Amino acid sequence: MPPRLRFAPSPSGYLHIGGARTALFNWLWAKKQGGRFVLRIEDTDQDRSSLESVRAILESLRWLGLDWDEGPEVGGDCGPYFQSERRGRYRQLADELVEAGKAYRCYATKEELDAARAALKAQDPKAQFVYPGWWRDKGPADWLEGRPFVYRFRTPAEGSARFEDEVFGVVETPNSAQQDFVLMRSDGFPLYNFSCVADDHDMRISLVGRGRDHLGNTAQQVLLYEALGWEPPRFAHLPMMLSPKGEKLSKRHAAVGVMDYAARGMTPMGVLNYLARFGWSHGDQEIFSRGELIEAFDWKSCGRSDGKFDEKKFSDVAFEHLKEPRLTSDEDYAAWVRPFLAENGLTDEQVPEGTLRAALPTIRERARTLVEAAVALDYYFREPPVVEEKARSKFLTPAHAPLLAQLRQVYEGAPRWTAEALEARLAEQGLEVKLAAQPLRVALTGRTATPPIFDVMAVLGRERTLARLGRGAELAAG
Repeated sequence: MPPRLRFAPSPSGYLHIGGARTALFNWLWAKKQGGRFVLRIEDTDQDRSSLESVRAILESLRWLGLDWDEGPEVGGDCGPYFQSERRGRYRQLADELVEAGKAYRCYATKEELDAARAALKAQDPKAQFVYPGWWRDKGPADWLEGRPFVYRFRTPAEGSARFEDEVFGVVETPNSAQQDFVLMRSDGFPLYNFSCVADDHDMRISLVGRGRDHLGNTAQQVLLYEALGWEPPRFAHLPMMLSPKGEKLSKRHAAVGVMDYAARGMTPMGVLNYLARFGWSHGDQEIFSRGELIEAFDWKSCGRSDGKFDEKKFSDVAFEHLKEPRLTSDEDYAAWVRPFLAENGLTDEQVPEGTLRAALPTIRERARTLVEAAVALDYYFREPPVVEEKARSKFLTPAHAPLLAQLRQVYEGAPRWTAEALEARLAEQGLEVKLAAQPLRVALTGRTATPPIFDVMAVLGRERTLARLGRGAELAAG
């Protein structure tokens, strides 16, 4: 049977790049195996969850191209896909566990638990508080009608929770190391481990891929699967993404929101490529297309050691994707860069597709991001181009006016408009490239640093080149 994998974010903010990597690995395996990728929104924390965050998560996944087969806005056979809409199911399962003697109602108040915690701390400041089991052996006859309660799991006193992880191998946790953990709060909302098990079972998830920080949760989940008589899915826990100092990665270390990288001008595959190589390898290959990632990915090649986020390597990988036509076609590049040109005030009408495609090869090797690309492309489309003051004062002076007028005449009669022919025409007319190049460059682009100026002229075309040379001569003459 084709595998079913899921990504289950909590909608309490933006999509973190660590979460995006988790989504990616699950998506890759689903695609490779012809399976299904399910998106579930774990919004049981009502204080932190928001629809705005849900929209941000969906936007980020769409931008990355991690399409989901089932979930919000798509539907599917196993919905609803928001945990807040599944509360009746959790209550039903909790009551079944209580009836089977595998869970119980606990009426211990917050004040009672706080007092017990304080007493333990006074006795041993280093001791870890464990719920004392006050209601473990009580039943319906002891229930306090009308009083709030939580559901607690009756953890077996003996034995262990054992599972085989795709990355970490066999993991076994003695039950004695567990306490009677809470399944549902008194407000009727489930805790993570309970809702996760219920949803993964109901949604027929066959493999759960998530961060290594969930290894401790998995032991409790295995116990719940056994108590409910269900077959647990397979598990794959991924090494953690840490800051350069080995701390939990946060905004103070780097941009960590997926859309932050979109705003910085990286392409989706530039981001995904770096995330894929973080904790996974495929020989010595560093750069992958989307299709190559799908074909190469497997859980056995995931490492076990946590890694440190490397901003420079991230930038380098993203640049490789941007500059290589094999990875980012001219068509895609043009589509990705247009919003950044628009941010700089250039409308789609001002940026003809043909000219944009022709200009891209001249800036690919230099522009490390789409933001830089938009700046590098600006003079191709802005009429007149913005002239840098320093460039103007040095190369558009009265002394340069006759040269610029002469250059206009030289190129007005050019029979062929290619970069090679335009460069050769200077020599044919007795002009030295080294003397003419910079005044020509500044008149045409307003800058002293550009791609080879004859390549620029070929993109601009005869009419605009001549017009700009005429304007340059006028500016130089004052």
